[in-house]
Amino acid sequence: MKIALLLASLACANAFVAPSTNSFATSTTTLFEEAEAAEEASEMMGAAAISALTSTVSTVYTTEDVDNFLPHRYPFALVDKVVEIEAGKKAVGIKCVTKNEEFFNGHFPGKPIMPGVLQVEAMAQLAGVVMAGLDGAEPGAIFFFGGADGVKWKKPVVPGDVLVMEVEILKFNKRFGICKATAKGYVDGKIAVEVAEMTFAQAK
Repeated sequence: MKIALLLASLACANAFVAPSTNSFATSTTTLFEEAEAAEEASEMMGAAAISALTSTVSTVYTTEDVDNFLPHRYPFALVDKVVEIEAGKKAVGIKCVTKNEEFFNGHFPGKPIMPGVLQVEAMAQLAGVVMAGLDGAEPGAIFFFGGADGVKWKKPVVPGDVLVMEVEILKFNKRFGICKATAKGYVDGKIAVEVAEMTFAQAK
């Protein structure tokens, strides 16, 4: 921006000492564009600095670890890793959305958007990891997803996005094996999807 302002000053000065011509206007425009491009390039953070932004976020459960909690497998495994967890209570997990997801073949050609129901399913799977640590649940128990209430989608989730999901257990009925949870999903710090209440039933 400083370079561009300097060029603007020079352009104004030249206007008083030389007649305006198309060639002068063209050359000045080119200088502006080159100056802006050079300044933008100099402001790049670089890969190392950008990568360092996530250095404080550690992985609690890797993809392989998640497989030990859930029966889901490709192409329906929707939790890539867990970065925070309080056993039996809540967790934060990650789903990296790439253009190679199979559902993008039909949803939609030329305008890929992660289906909303799969966003909810991803959060339900994260809830499955949390429920593995429920006090009173049977060891190795699997919970079936029974329903969702108060679902709201706020923004599209597209290839290249990182869906950061948070799930919190609301209550667990040990006698009947029924669990309630709430969940939210964020992209770039903004909420993309939220579920007021999800219901799960422990498999018998």
